Amino acid sequence: MALLTAAASLLAAVLYVAAASRLRRRGDAWPWWRDASFSAGGTGLAWAVVGSLPGGAFTAHMVQHLVVGMTAPLLFVLARPLTLALRSLAPGIARRGLLTLAHSRAAGWLLFPPLAALLDIGGLWLLYRTGMFAGMQHHAWLHAAVHLHVLAAGLLFTFAVCRLDPVRRRWSPTARGTTLLAAGAAHAVLAKSLYAVEPPGTTFATADLHTGAQVMYYGGDLVEAALAVVLAASWYQATGRVRAARGRAKARRRPPADAVPSGR
Repeated sequence: MALLTAAASLLAAVLYVAAASRLRRRGDAWPWWRDASFSAGGTGLAWAVVGSLPGGAFTAHMVQHLVVGMTAPLLFVLARPLTLALRSLAPGIARRGLLTLAHSRAAGWLLFPPLAALLDIGGLWLLYRTGMFAGMQHHAWLHAAVHLHVLAAGLLFTFAVCRLDPVRRRWSPTARGTTLLAAGAAHAVLAKSLYAVEPPGTTFATADLHTGAQVMYYGGDLVEAALAVVLAASWYQATGRVRAARGRAKARRRPPADAVPSGR
């Protein structure tokens, strides 16, 4: 399963770069840094699932969690893969189907920020504060299912907060920012609880447990701060576009300076 995930992530990066190159060949603009962002996300994800991770068993797991569930999703979302797919696909069944899915009611609900946060952070509380973490060490299918959930939930939450691609509904920056703050607090509390008490049914060295919890706490803070910057930047750009549109509308309604008043 790990090899399959790594291969799929690298293949996705290759397909992304190919689609971006196709846009540029036909004369469309597409920033190169987005290619780098998506490629870094795919490479990081592949390394996290098959590479040699630093630290003890728990620390290595937390590094993997940080990459799979937080860092790689942010790099993927920043690259705007849905926008790229819609722009690169020729008009037809595939493009219409993707657009229908993006504007569907189900997608709207999954990207409702509080629900996305519950699936992401709530899943982590369930993993580390029940016997699930101990169970995944002994069952390959559970281990694979947990990692798939962490990746999918991380993508949903990051997408719901950033909202860079065209989807059914764009929730307000206030709703997304409040959700990010609440999710960050819940993630930090979970990390602090792991510093004090290991997951049920497990036995880790104290130093390994503390280092892993610190990776989760401080690494999570860094990614969440980056999410806050993306959210603030997108809000600033949207506000600027609205003000510019209002200014143009007022200019169109304003009579020319050399216009002769009626009645003279």
